[in-house]
Amino acid sequence: MEIIRIPKVMQETSRKFLREVKTIGFVPTMGALHEGHLSLVRRAKQDNHVAVVSIFVNPIQFGPTEDFERYPRDIEGDIEKLRKEDVDTIFMPDVSSMYPEGFSTYVEVVDISERLCGAFRPGHFKGVTTVVTKLLNIVKPKILYLGQKDYQQSVVIKRLLKDLDMDVDIVVCPTIREKDGLAMSSRNMYLDNEQRNAARIIYRCLIEASEIIKAGIKDGVYIKNIMFKKLKEEPLVSTIDYAGVYDPDTLVEINEIKKEILLAIALRIGNTRLIDNILLEINT
Repeated sequence: MEIIRIPKVMQETSRKFLREVKTIGFVPTMGALHEGHLSLVRRAKQDNHVAVVSIFVNPIQFGPTEDFERYPRDIEGDIEKLRKEDVDTIFMPDVSSMYPEGFSTYVEVVDISERLCGAFRPGHFKGVTTVVTKLLNIVKPKILYLGQKDYQQSVVIKRLLKDLDMDVDIVVCPTIREKDGLAMSSRNMYLDNEQRNAARIIYRCLIEASEIIKAGIKDGVYIKNIMFKKLKEEPLVSTIDYAGVYDPDTLVEINEIKKEILLAIALRIGNTRLIDNILLEINT
């Protein structure tokens, strides 16, 4: 396993793989790796000749009051986990090599970036699409692997790839959950035991909403109200950013439920912001 820190070295390594007619599967991460990340790594290895994983806590996707400085970091643990998965290359640049002095170019996907999480984290997706564009230009993968937990991110990046004619396929893999249903997330590390127990309300709410819809209720506003009521029953939920029924392609809130839908939640338990979602196919 090779660890590369310099973008130009990673580019040359990728060119070497491509000259050898090897496909590259790429998993971008911010580290603090858990089983969700590793499931993407295994899929990348299964589908490609070479698996590349990046570890980079991207400062430009964090707002001024967000958790960039305290975001979980475990470089030694991450490297060991990736070594066990037999990853070919880890790309681990520092901030100065990704954003050198004078950096002034940003990539933005408008409209869908401003919905859901984008409405509460201004500039977040501009930071995401900028760093993803840079990483794809550096790593040169054939396939990019993302997790469904960050559903809006996957929709935004799909639009980025389509609009800019980027020759990269995207695979969105299922959310990996703890035994009690909580979606695995690096930010779960922030939760104390009481908060961790409270966080179970998120998945329970998604499942309850999906069961009501399966029972025949097609009123999106009613479902949204049920979800808010359920979430507010947990006293440790400090803020609900959104909870409701959305179009999985446009991320627009749905009033009348038809076909496939996205049930999505973003909230805070204490100071920790957590997100989750499920896709639901409706038989009409």
